[in-house]
Amino acid sequence: MSVRRLADEAIQPSGFAFTRENKAWAKETIKKYPKGRQYSAVIPLLMRAQDQDGWVTRAAVEHVAEMLDMPLIRVLEVATFYTQFQLEPVGTKAHVQVCGTTPCMLRGAGDLIDVCKKKIGPEPFKTNGAGTLSWEEVECQGACVNAPMVMIFKDTYEDLTPERLEEIIDAFEADKGDSIEPGPQVDRYTSAPASGFTTLTDENAILKQPQSAQSAGDETAGTMIPPSRAGKPKTGAMETSKAVKSPSPVKASGADEKSASAEAPKENDTQADRPAEETEQTERTRTHSDRPKSEEPELRSPQLKKAKASKETQPGPETPVESERPAAKSRRGTQKKPR
Repeated sequence: MSVRRLADEAIQPSGFAFTRENKAWAKETIKKYPKGRQYSAVIPLLMRAQDQDGWVTRAAVEHVAEMLDMPLIRVLEVATFYTQFQLEPVGTKAHVQVCGTTPCMLRGAGDLIDVCKKKIGPEPFKTNGAGTLSWEEVECQGACVNAPMVMIFKDTYEDLTPERLEEIIDAFEADKGDSIEPGPQVDRYTSAPASGFTTLTDENAILKQPQSAQSAGDETAGTMIPPSRAGKPKTGAMETSKAVKSPSPVKASGADEKSASAEAPKENDTQADRPAEETEQTERTRTHSDRPKSEEPELRSPQLKKAKASKETQPGPETPVESERPAAKSRRGTQKKPR
């Protein structure tokens, strides 16, 4: 997104003030937020200032900051961040916002931009000679099914052709914009298929009852029909008992409580000793890196390994007892003593 700044000081007005109606509206809007959270009203107030003057001026930013007791830089951050705020003068009769994202571009948004360049001016955000019309290219306006489309102030005009857009611009220029109905500009109901309905084409299938039954029902319109109890079935379950209400008009019987309670599952000694299925699956799928190491870090020295091996050695049935082992002859014992 390009850098957005306030308009040049040469075109900035000297001051700003809400009208009496807008001032009362602004005060009521601020009261909607909890005490100490008045900063949250900055966007609605800036939008009301734009609706009043047509664009957001420096004086309007300062006025909103003063009303909210908000630092001026914070209000400037909001005004320059959101592209919904016009920071320069726009057309007084119409500001055409052409959607230029992928669905609209594939459906002919480029041709609509060419119409704006021809009817209004070659550059966006620049008014025509009379200052009544301006245009810009914007991001998605949320009417992709009805592409291509434009937005003029707060109304959308969809399913456009270049010829139809020229007619709309001419109508706004002649102060006849109210004669153009917003929405699809073709024979289409909102976002329904442009070729017409493909399902539920039978009116009797769409209605709750056929036309014949509906006309018969009109004759008996004055007859009282008892309400349905489909949502209040009469059962013997404890959940629908009157005793559940508080305060209870009746007392719950022991039979009802017993029928409503569920017994705990019986234990199976054979199944209790078996590992869970997910545990066995984990053991089977364990990778080499997940297996525990056979040797602890503190037993890596040769002395500790030897000590551990001697502790783990158990005498077998054929291992002689220590007392039965023959004493080892030392070399000194084999030497003869001098005479």
